Amino acid sequence: MRLSKTKPLTWLKPECRNNRLKHKNVETPATSIESLFERLQAYSKTTYELSKLKLLETTINVVNILIPRISVILMISLFALVLNIGIALFLGELLGKSYYGFFIVAGFYLVAAIVLHFFLNKWIKKPLSDLIIKQALQ
Repeated sequence: MRLSKTKPLTWLKPECRNNRLKHKNVETPATSIESLFERLQAYSKTTYELSKLKLLETTINVVNILIPRISVILMISLFALVLNIGIALFLGELLGKSYYGFFIVAGFYLVAAIVLHFFLNKWIKKPLSDLIIKQALQ
C-alpha cells in the first residue's frame, strides 16, 4: 500500500518540518538572566510611570472638584462679611452706640463657633473626608 502525497504540516515551523531544527535561539543561562533582568527593569519603569500618571489624574480630579466649591465658599464668605458689617452698624444705630452692634454680632459668632466645635466632625470633617476619598478612588 502506497501512501499518497499529503499536505505539508503547516502548523509546524518551517525549520521543524524537515526535522532540521536550527538552534539559533538557544540562550545560555547568563543571557537568559540578563534578558529577564532587562524585562524586569522595563516593567518596573513602566509601572512607576503608570503610578505617577494615576496619581496625577487623581490629584487633578480632586482639585477640579474642590476649586469651584472653594470659590463659591469664598464668595459666600465675602457676602456674609459685608452683611455682618451692615447688621452690626444697624444694631449699633438702634442701641445708640455703633460698637454695641459689633459686640452683639461677635457674640453671635462666639456661640456659633462653640456649637460648630462640638459638631465639627459630624457636619464638616466627615463629609469633606468622604468627598475627597470618593473622588480619589474614581
